[in-house]
Amino acid sequence: MTYCLAIRVNKGLVFATDSRTHAGVDYVTTYSKMHRFAWPGERICVILTAGNLATSQAVINHINKDLEKPDAEINLHKAEHLYEVAHYIGKLSQDEQQQHAPAMESSKSRAEASFILGGQIAGKDPEIYLIYPQGNYISASPETPFLQIGENKYGKPILDRIISPTTSLEDAARCALVSLDSTMRSNISVGPPLELSIYQANSLEEPRHMTLTLNSPIYKSLQKRWNEGLKRSFNRLPRFDWEDE
Repeated sequence: MTYCLAIRVNKGLVFATDSRTHAGVDYVTTYSKMHRFAWPGERICVILTAGNLATSQAVINHINKDLEKPDAEINLHKAEHLYEVAHYIGKLSQDEQQQHAPAMESSKSRAEASFILGGQIAGKDPEIYLIYPQGNYISASPETPFLQIGENKYGKPILDRIISPTTSLEDAARCALVSLDSTMRSNISVGPPLELSIYQANSLEEPRHMTLTLNSPIYKSLQKRWNEGLKRSFNRLPRFDWEDE
């Protein structure tokens, strides 16, 4: 399992992922689930992946292969709109799943993968899309300006309480890290290192990117202050009437 999220605010986009793909008593593997493509001044695309690792890697490999084809009908560099890229990724995912469907069914395995696509094309607004295993997709809205894939339930409450279109990019990034930290505390299948990318709207420059381990100073400080703040808030909750007695 994994956990990936993207946030769209007025000032830009935030992307965050863990890197764990398998967790067990004696077997843990990690792979990057954030893939960045940049043509400065022209377009920026970030793709997050969750689900079957073979499927998601095959899709990313096909994307890179299509970028090398000057006669490709569509690729990340040729699409005029980001939703066209979402449709393209959904089709690649469906093609890959169908190719291996008989073998996956016989072994009672699943080849499904989900993706989050975000970025900006010159002249267009920054956008984020969630692409389902079935190939269809949705975009974020002002009411819900974030998208999640993977193990999303533990990290959603903080996003619901904090994120709005007017949230600053830096606060959105901090919120994303808290969301990941909350998920890691409750689910062993989500784990470090963490990746964080922050894209400033209309810059059309490669996003700021960082990889964080549990020992990274900014992550340790954020985790410590968040835990302390939660405990202080809890201790200030109203008392029951009989406690005064």
